[in-house]
Formats: sequence, C-alpha cells, structure tokens
Amino acid sequence: MSNLETWRSLLSERNAAEVVTKALVRDVELPGGAGTMALITLDNGFDHTKPNTFGPHGLFALNGALSEIAARTDLAAVGVIGKPFIFAVGADLTGAAKLATREEALAIGALGHHVFRRLGELAVPSFAFVNGAAMGGGLEIALHCTYRTISAGVPAVALPECFLGLVPGWGGTQLLPRLIGPANAIKLVIDNPLAQNRMLKGAQAFELGVADAMFEPADFLEESLRWAARVLQGEETVTRPDHTATDWDKVIGDARFLVDLKLHGASPAPYRALDLIALARTAGRDEGFAAEDEALADLLLGDELRAGLYSFDLVQKRAKRPTGAPDAALARKVTKVGVVGAGLMASQMALLFARRLEVPVVLTDLDQARLDKGVAYAHAEIGKLLAKGRVSADQANRLTALITGSLTKDAFADADFVIEAVFEDLAVKKQVFAEVEAVVSDTCVLATNTSSLSLTEMGERLAHPERLVGFHFFNPVAVMPLLEIGRGAATDDATLATAFAVGRTLRKSAVLVKDAPAFVVNRLLTRFMGEVITAVDEGTPLEVAEHALDELGLPITPFALLQLVGPAVGLHVAETLHEAFPDRFRVSANLTRLVESGKPGVYLPDFSLDPEAVALFTGGSSPSTAEQLRRRVLAALAEEIHLMLDEGVVTAPQDIDLCMILGAGWPFHLGGITPYLDRNGYSASRFLPPGVASLPA
Repeated sequence: MSNLETWRSLLSERNAAEVVTKALVRDVELPGGAGTMALITLDNGFDHTKPNTFGPHGLFALNGALSEIAARTDLAAVGVIGKPFIFAVGADLTGAAKLATREEALAIGALGHHVFRRLGELAVPSFAFVNGAAMGGGLEIALHCTYRTISAGVPAVALPECFLGLVPGWGGTQLLPRLIGPANAIKLVIDNPLAQNRMLKGAQAFELGVADAMFEPADFLEESLRWAARVLQGEETVTRPDHTATDWDKVIGDARFLVDLKLHGASPAPYRALDLIALARTAGRDEGFAAEDEALADLLLGDELRAGLYSFDLVQKRAKRPTGAPDAALARKVTKVGVVGAGLMASQMALLFARRLEVPVVLTDLDQARLDKGVAYAHAEIGKLLAKGRVSADQANRLTALITGSLTKDAFADADFVIEAVFEDLAVKKQVFAEVEAVVSDTCVLATNTSSLSLTEMGERLAHPERLVGFHFFNPVAVMPLLEIGRGAATDDATLATAFAVGRTLRKSAVLVKDAPAFVVNRLLTRFMGEVITAVDEGTPLEVAEHALDELGLPITPFALLQLVGPAVGLHVAETLHEAFPDRFRVSANLTRLVESGKPGVYLPDFSLDPEAVALFTGGSSPSTAEQLRRRVLAALAEEIHLMLDEGVVTAPQDIDLCMILGAGWPFHLGGITPYLDRNGYSASRFLPPGVASLPA
C-alpha cells in the first residue's frame, strides 16, 4: 500500500463531514508570450464568510490537481490563488481535534507536506497569488511556491498555530526562517500568536519579505500575471537575502528567554516551534519536515489543543453572537457621541468612537487645561496613525475635525450616545448623569464606563433610567477586545440593543452582564489579587507570592498587574467589593499603606523591586508556600465563579471564560478558566450548563 493509500485509509473516516476545498484548474495565457500557466483556484464553494480550509479530502483534491499538472509538458508555470477575499486559512481544525491515534496525527502532517512540497518541486516555477487572508496552512502553501505576490488589501497574514497549542506543521517552521531570517520568522510563528494572535496586513507581510511583489486589490490578478510573465522572461529578477550568516543561536536564545518570561514553560508549543526554527538552519527538507510531523503529532494529541480549540470557538463564535442581546432591529442610530471627562481613558474612547463610528465626538470637562490636554492627546494619536500609514492624510484630517471639546454639557444636546469616564465615585457619576439628562433628548443612551459601581443606584434619580447602560472598556481601549455591557434593573431593550450595535461597530466582543459589583473580570481579578495580597499580609514573602502562579502562563504577575492599574484603583475596587461581599473580599492594611505612600507599586522603573514599597507589606507569621498559595487562589476563583453563576451575573460559564480570555488575558492554551478549574479538581458539575455532560478536556 502506498503512503497516499495509507493516509487515505487512516484519515477519511475521521473527516467525513469536512467542507472540501477544491483545486479548480484553468489555463491562462501569460502576457507577452511568456507561455501558459495552469492557475489553481482554491474554493470550497462558499463565500468569504466560510474560508477555505484543508482537511484530508481537500489535500487529496489538491494533490490530484497537481498530479494532472505535473504530467503536462506544455506549461511555463503554475499559479495558486484563492476565491474572492480569501486565499486559505489553514487546516480544518474541527477534523484535527478528532484524531485519536499517533498514527493518524503523523499521517495528517505527512500528507500536508507531501502535497504542498510538490508546488516547489515541479518542473516549472510556481507562483502564489495571495489575494486574501492567508493563515496557517494557507500561508504555508504560498511558502512552498517558488514566488509570491500579495494584495495590498489582504487583512490577515499569520501563522497562528502557537496560539492554539500547535506549531506550523506543513513547512512553515522550515521555509519561513530561510526566507525572511530567524528573527522575523519568530515574530510570525511565536511573538504574534502570543500577543493575542496578532495578524499582519498584506503590506506588512511584503515589508518582511514574505512576498516578492505587492499589487493593489482592484487589478491584483492581472498585475500578478504580468509580473509572473516578466519573471519567466528574465525581465524581472527576484533577489532574496542570504540568512545563513545570521547568528541563529543568539536569535533563538533571546527568543527562548522572552518566551520563558511570558509563559514560564506553561505551554509546550512555542518551545517546540523554537526548536524547529533552530533546526531549519541546517536541515534539509526531508529532515525538517519529518521533525514538523513529530512535533505536530505530539501536540495534536495533547490536552492543550482541545483547550485552545475551546477558546477559539468562544472568540470566533460565541463572541459574535452574544447571548441575551436584544433584537438588533431595536437599536437606535448614533450620529453623535458625547464623552464626559477628558482624562486618558476618556481620550482613548473618543478616538475609538471617531475612528469606528465616523461621527462627531465631543469631550467635556470642568477645567480648560484638562480638556485641552484630552483633545490634544486624541489628535496626537491620530498623528501617530498617520505617521505609521494606518490612516491617510485625508482620513487624519477628518478624524481630527470630528474630535472636539467643550466646557459645557450643552454640546451634548444633539448627541445620541453619551458615555461618562469620570472618577469612580457613585455621587460624582449621579451628578454627571443628572446634568447630562437635563440637556439631551429622551432617547439618548446614557452609558457608564464604571468598573465596579451599581448601575441601578446610578440611575435611581434619572427621569429615564431605562436608557442607562453599562459600557465597560478595558485599558488600553483600542487594544483590549472585551466590552462588558451591563443591564441595570430599568435598562430597556432598545438601549441594550443600541449598546450592542455600537460595540459591534467599535469591533469589540461584547458580553451581557448583570448589574452586579465589578461585573465579571474585575470581580475575579480582585478576588485573585485579594488572595495573593492576603497571603503576603500573613507573612508569605512578596517574591514567593508574585510568582506562585507562574506555571499557568498568565500574561502578567499579580503585583505587576497592581502596578499597571494603579494601587489606588485596586484599593478602591477592593473596598467596593468588600462592602458588597465582606466575607470574601478584604481590604489590606498593607495595600492601604502603599496607596498612602504615593508609590506607583512595588516595582522601580527598572522593574526591580522597590525595597521601600516591599517594606510596607509588614505581616504575620503564617507564610504559605507557592503551591499552597496557588491552590488557595484557584479554589477562591472556583468559589467566586460558582457564586456568580448562581447570581446570574452571566447566562453560562462560557461567558465567564470569554470575559477572562478577552479582558484579563487568561491564556488561550488553558482553554477558559472554568474547564481549567474542572480539569484540575477545583470545581464539580456546577460549571456545566443544562444538558451538557462535560466541558472540553
């Protein structure tokens, strides 16, 4: 039995429901008499909302097309392009999760290598015309080709496998470092996936050398074919840097150090990827691809992939269809936005509203200097976007004109949506909304960016409390994808629908939360921080407490997080939650002393511990070990999640998982906080929604 027959036998049944991406071949006569190109179009038969992916059947289809092409002697070249707006986005992960044996896992890696490498080993040159999103195996197809062009309109180029607990397994770790150098390859393979799965635009990929030429979307294929003809006729020469002289050991060593700082060994995939990139320096294709097969097989059968796919499903599906959101048809149109306050958070929000909604945004404040500073910040950020090429000069001018300031709230008279971003004090916010309500229309949505206060209490003196809604951003506003939308006791469906519609336009993932103290993320983070600080108060050395949970691979340590949000903010939220739940949330006298000292946290600017700040954490004689503290924190989080679900803060455990992934950086590879706690014995079936037997392993 041949390898192909063996792979077909092993894999076909596991992927019976695969949406097959077909390889449609047509002949194209190249300009200038350069000859005939067999152009393969990758197309699964659906529009761009269902991207091309590759399971076994799709790989066999491409292999069959390549076999027919290889038998021809009349061709000058072979080309590959995707359907409109999509090149290909990689492996069919739904099928990959069904692989049950190591033999099957090895087979899917070997099959992908066998098919894709044929593109680089044909008797004629091959050209990838990357016309749309190219991710994972989709990018690897292009890397196997002799030459690549890319559209300037491509929205996403990425190798996201490490984000999900895998490695690029169809040639990416071997071909990319040789093409663009190990440092740039590490950026695509490891750094970007670990930075919330950052994607490159087409122009950025071209600048890195992933593609040899870039053309505008309107005539992309025509220009690509002309370029290919010039290459074939020797009129266009493609030169690429030689990266063999690069100090690969230093590049790999530096990257390993940074991965250690971020993950502390918690996720195996980035480390395997680094090993493979290091191997690419000397390995031939057979050796390098075989090593990818082995790594892919190990990771495909691990818990981390299942956990990563659970997380991926949350952010790709549940986040786009928020549970409990009213009918979108109820949403009111927003033609102007008001922002109360002109501090950093308010200025960030103003810029985001202007960029995404493209409507006038006016900030107000009581002080002219503060107002001018806030408007100037937003305008300066627009200047940075222009300098980076993120907006055109015309767009920058338009955005700048949209963001203005006013010392009076009369400027909100014709606003449809007004959000406050003032000090986290209930009396202050009540006063703000009383003043706003006096000048706006009866249907203007009043939104609060509160992170901990009661919406119902905030609106109790309003004439129309039904139009008050929680609209809680996370900092930095432009970067963090989560938006907690809070429903007060009086909030009506039209207000809520408008809030969700605005959130979608802002490109945020919105989760509906009940009007409960600190909603989801801040409540859990405060419980987490409270347990860590309490342990220090009891005598646990601060250094031990700071690193007790490193093995989880969290994006930031507890006291570094405290420094980021500010001790005063942390103390204020702790006090708010202590008032609501005194038996579980305490106010640390040591933290109070830190705030009173005026210090920004326990770290100095060089990230070393500040001895004076550490000395403020005096304490008891009952220290915990790192393991004891880790167990204590996880048990506390499990308890708090149980209580939040009992209270109906969200509709299901998956919403808590989504909030923690998008708002707190809970690691993708852990698969959501609730299944992680279940897997590790910190909870029982109380996390499971009705009718569900178990959460993903």
